[in-house]
Amino acid sequence: MNALTATSRNFKNAAKLLGLDSKLEKSLLIPFREIKVECTIPKDDGTLASFIGFRVQHDNARGPMKGGIRYHPEVDPDEVNALAQLMTWKTAVANVPYGGAKGGIGCTPGELSLSELERLTRVFTQKIHDLIGVYIDVPAPDMGTNPQTMAWILDEYSKFHGYSPAVVTGKPIDLGGSLGREAATGRGVLFATQALLEDYGKSISDQRFIIQGFGNVGSWAAQLISEVGGKVVAVSDVSGAVKNNNGLDIAKLVRYSLENRGVNGFDGGEALDPKSLLTEDCDVLVPAALGGVINRENANDIRAKFIIEAANHPTDPEADEILSKKGVVILPDILANSGGVTVSYFEWVQNIQGFLWDEEKVNSELKAYMTKGFKNVKEMCRTHNCDLRMGAFTLGVNRVARSTVLRGWEA
Repeated sequence: MNALTATSRNFKNAAKLLGLDSKLEKSLLIPFREIKVECTIPKDDGTLASFIGFRVQHDNARGPMKGGIRYHPEVDPDEVNALAQLMTWKTAVANVPYGGAKGGIGCTPGELSLSELERLTRVFTQKIHDLIGVYIDVPAPDMGTNPQTMAWILDEYSKFHGYSPAVVTGKPIDLGGSLGREAATGRGVLFATQALLEDYGKSISDQRFIIQGFGNVGSWAAQLISEVGGKVVAVSDVSGAVKNNNGLDIAKLVRYSLENRGVNGFDGGEALDPKSLLTEDCDVLVPAALGGVINRENANDIRAKFIIEAANHPTDPEADEILSKKGVVILPDILANSGGVTVSYFEWVQNIQGFLWDEEKVNSELKAYMTKGFKNVKEMCRTHNCDLRMGAFTLGVNRVARSTVLRGWEA
């Protein structure tokens, strides 16, 4: 099941639980705007190359639309549409005043030089600058993009609209980025995991973790979980996987991964087939890479008691049903990985105020938002007698629906 079908299915189940009017339900599902642009650039060798850029702006009932821009060869309209919709519900669950958006360019960043990436980013910004803005749509980094990408967008946008640091988040600190933003999604995963385990009378220090994906989110989650006593027994990335039943030395693994562009070959554990990582024995499984990795083919073999969705849409609905019957507790992505967009909100606020927060304030505010988000989701679970995924979706959808009606929507 592709991401758009799965996301729409979860939305419709939530709408049914909430008893939404059918016309309002349809209105909430249809994107506000879909943008598709051609981006042609001269390559370093003088030839021309064309790429397709997308931006889907899903909903703005609760505030400016918000969402990342990813550079990846598999970027397509369905994926961007699904992720934009997910951002609408995620920002509502986090209770930050945004709607949802997502964008991307179909390209392979590793095959482009730094100057080619800059030209591509600037051309894309030129094509969409009048459709994004501080109070319209605020992009952020995603897969294949980073603070440097955001700096180029900021600079190009500012040529048309004047200096506007709040037009993007996830920027370099020197250009108005927020302290704590780099670790925000991983730190949010930590706080959400703590809240979930406490609800079950457990703590991170007595759990064994497996983390699939050792990029920004996975590596930070691993470091922070390890620092508070959690035992990370296996991790994987695109290069391979490594396992140590006594717990990996995460600080050492992070350094090794940066120096060697991956975890493969790390001598602090034994090599493992990445395909088998998800089904290794552990207490808590943290998928922190691509979507759809937990599906009906492998769900029966998963041995974790808890799954923390640090990635977007890592669990297919069919797998959801299988895991639910097995008693596996899943903390859904729209809550578990909302730390990034929450600190992006803090960055946006700092830019508008022109006042930089210290990192301690950023982290304490993030913990408060993540903890409150979990409590609100649990309240919806009790109200609608549903699991955490539907608790999160009913919370998010209900907040967006209420805002839509209050702003004057008529059936």
